[in-house]
Amino acid sequence: MGCKLSQLAASEFTQDPLDRPPPPADPRSPLTAKQQYCMLASWKGIFRQIEKTGVILFVKLFQENEELLHLFEDFRHLRTIEAQVSSAELAEHATKVMHTLDEGIKGLNDMDAFFAYVRHVGGTHTQVPGFVAENFMKIEQPFLEAARTTLGDRYTPNIENIYKITIKFILENLVRGYEEAKAEKENGKGQ
Repeated sequence: MGCKLSQLAASEFTQDPLDRPPPPADPRSPLTAKQQYCMLASWKGIFRQIEKTGVILFVKLFQENEELLHLFEDFRHLRTIEAQVSSAELAEHATKVMHTLDEGIKGLNDMDAFFAYVRHVGGTHTQVPGFVAENFMKIEQPFLEAARTTLGDRYTPNIENIYKITIKFILENLVRGYEEAKAEKENGKGQ
């Protein structure tokens, strides 16, 4: 009871977990362990409003890049913000995209799974007629604006920085997956 070993064991259970340093992040991750924790905590606020945030993202994407509308057969006819906001088809696709981002963000805890998932999703876009890898990068600013709108006061400069790092990393890996899949298709056709 009074031995050093039991005192040491007891002190491990009474120590505040927040006083301990976070475990080291995977060196392939662009975020520190603390940034990753902040990202996941903040993301819960967006996930609770995932459809709304996704619709905001796509409305802003089409405001800045109207030429991308032609890639979406189900809602290419939606030329006004009002039509886009009220479209069930756009809301469905926006929610699907947001769930993909959710998987990517949550996958930052397991970088092997992250790379496999995000690059696979990027590769599937080779099947979209007229799609080019650069289209992924056009999502960055609309995503950040949608996150800022949804989070409001919780979108602090620190959170903004973490979101910038995260979305850029996800989009770069979507591009890499797209390019790898495209190269595989081209090499397969050449044989």
